[in-house]
Amino acid sequence: MTFSRNTLALVFSGILVLGFFLSGVFGVLDYLIVKALLFLGFGIFAGALVWIAVKDPENKNHLK
Repeated sequence: MTFSRNTLALVFSGILVLGFFLSGVFGVLDYLIVKALLFLGFGIFAGALVWIAVKDPENKNHLK
């Protein structure tokens, strides 16, 4: 199953926003481990997006 770059960006952004929102609602955003996990997740997602963008250029079907 392959996802487009736009879909991946939206899904990863949504997960991070949901994580920060729920952490704030439940009052656990002040804990260092929660902040570390959220920022680690952001780093992993950003790395995955860069890897996918580099690996799969979108200009395969364009005429030269």
